[in-house]
Amino acid sequence: MATDTSQRILDIAERLVQTRGFNGFSYADIAGSLKVTKASLHYHFPAKADLGQRLIERYERNFLAALEKIDASGKDAREKLRRYAAIYEEVLRADRMCLCGMLAAEYGTLPKPMRDEMRHFFDANERWLVRVLQEGRKAKVLRFSGTPAEAAQTLIGALEGAMMIARSYGDVARFKAVGDRVLEGLNA
Repeated sequence: MATDTSQRILDIAERLVQTRGFNGFSYADIAGSLKVTKASLHYHFPAKADLGQRLIERYERNFLAALEKIDASGKDAREKLRRYAAIYEEVLRADRMCLCGMLAAEYGTLPKPMRDEMRHFFDANERWLVRVLQEGRKAKVLRFSGTPAEAAQTLIGALEGAMMIARSYGDVARFKAVGDRVLEGLNA
């Protein structure tokens, strides 16, 4: 039962962070959604920073599992990158933002453990992208200037930024247009 409650707390908190930001909700918001007391939330997550850290860890685990599925598909590097961008698009279509992208906007106000976990998420994404970009360059299906790490950083930055702008317009097509353009620019 405690695990189920913890997961429900995390589910609600994730939605709140992805729609309002970490500083845009309180334990009272979660307690109200669950119809429990704030004290019961503190039983599972003593401080909001504990909740935030667990949110990032879970989000990264789920994101990396999605990347493993992409790898298991056996598709070429171009298709892997397209599917990577589709993860972001799917989140945006659900009227949400990337959890870590939202947190990055609040970086200066986050506790150090959350900042560290958030960077770990982006580092893990970058490592995966570097590997796919190297694979694509070697197979001569991808072309880019600079290092694979620089290309990976550019791709992450473009997708995160495109999400923010598309959200401000309420227009997923804006995100898709940017994502498609960036990916087309990598094709050999």
